[in-house]
Amino acid sequence: MIDDRIAAADSKPDWLAPALTYACEWLDFQRWQRDQPGCVAAVVYRDEIVCERAFGVSDQLSGAPLTTRHRFRVASHSKSFTAAGLLKLCDLGALRLDDAVGRFVRGVNAELARIKISQLLSHSAGIVRDGADPAYWSDRGPFPTLEVLRTDALLSLIIDPSTRFKYSNLGYGLLGLVIEAVTGESYHEWIMREVIKPAGLSETTPDAPLPFGVPFARGHTPRLPEVGRLVMRGDSCTNAFAPATGFVSTAADLATFFSRLFPSSSNSWLTIESRREMSHRYWRDADTSVERYYGLGLMAGSVAGWSWFGHSGGFQGYITQTLALIEPGITISVLTNATDGPAFEWAEGIAMILARFAKGGIPSPRAAAWSGRWWGAWGVVDFVPIGGKVVVAFPTQSNPLSDASELEPIGVDTARLVTANGFGNYGELVSCKRSAGGEISEVDFAGSRLLPKCDFIQEITERYTSTKTQ
Repeated sequence: MIDDRIAAADSKPDWLAPALTYACEWLDFQRWQRDQPGCVAAVVYRDEIVCERAFGVSDQLSGAPLTTRHRFRVASHSKSFTAAGLLKLCDLGALRLDDAVGRFVRGVNAELARIKISQLLSHSAGIVRDGADPAYWSDRGPFPTLEVLRTDALLSLIIDPSTRFKYSNLGYGLLGLVIEAVTGESYHEWIMREVIKPAGLSETTPDAPLPFGVPFARGHTPRLPEVGRLVMRGDSCTNAFAPATGFVSTAADLATFFSRLFPSSSNSWLTIESRREMSHRYWRDADTSVERYYGLGLMAGSVAGWSWFGHSGGFQGYITQTLALIEPGITISVLTNATDGPAFEWAEGIAMILARFAKGGIPSPRAAAWSGRWWGAWGVVDFVPIGGKVVVAFPTQSNPLSDASELEPIGVDTARLVTANGFGNYGELVSCKRSAGGEISEVDFAGSRLLPKCDFIQEITERYTSTKTQ
């Protein structure tokens, strides 16, 4: 396995390695800036892990470093595994998507008995989201047992079926019962053997707790007034809701799993037709400004001109996101161990960085000589070589390359701003000074002085803590 590094291989696009290098630098800065406990990111190109990095701590109390082998609660990513299991049963002819739930699950109310499996998979059944008492989402009670699930299955529908996208964890709990009825086995045993193992995953289980000694990242609350963050155990068993939210995994395993749902994948246990069906955009998410869709156990959308499918996950103390970018064949998985972790924002940010490199190409030798992070009175900027230009990026932003200025080197230590908005310094010169070893030690950015971090901190500390400023 690749641990905390970036892989290079001749078979990959030449822009991928430099793009991932900067994406990791940006993500590390973002985690620090947002005071997040930890984050793990993995990227798969086609069927191969090309990047896997861990940042921060696994447990804020102990301060133990987070590693790429730490398991996370990945919550609603579980639905994609459950959906893949049901599509496999369809491939085998054991059931059909338009079969009624009542054919397999006894004791549900008459309305629910007529609901189709496809409606539960696409969250269009119109049933309650979390059952009659979702106290478990606040750690104020256990997750629903089988008895509770069956009792909640007697509740009336909230809205008419097939009228809109209406998310339901209860629905996926019922789909777990469908799998058990069809296979004659427990959901956990069957999904491990028929979905998790065929996908080549070794760090994924359908529920917690984990065996002793397996590294597990603890969850954290958001920052709270006066007390800061508190550590959350995160290892509760989700019981009958495991098919909806129980899974425990790593970023590498998640990225690998979703990469094998590409219709173009040559290493999948599902038919091409089933993979296409899963990512088909059945319903648009209503009442939101975000253009987001849902298929059969998969979310879908677009970023940076690329279409994606994947899923998100929210558990007590964890926010996670996976994006499978269809056109470039790249899958990104970002796991955070805090309730306010910006996993989706960071996964999108990585995608936008990759798209910019894909368009601009591998850095030229002249542009590459300008690479670095610089600090000044107005904040921090990154010089990111892409093609023959140097993009002036802001790592504080969720899309650091958005509306960025560009430098074009015109000499060894001189460049001109060839792209800048009207309030910037378009057309002006940027120059740098270098150390005896050839490293850039100072940048004159159109009249603003930029320095390496340590030099800038020393300078600004002396300026604002001297007796003259008291």
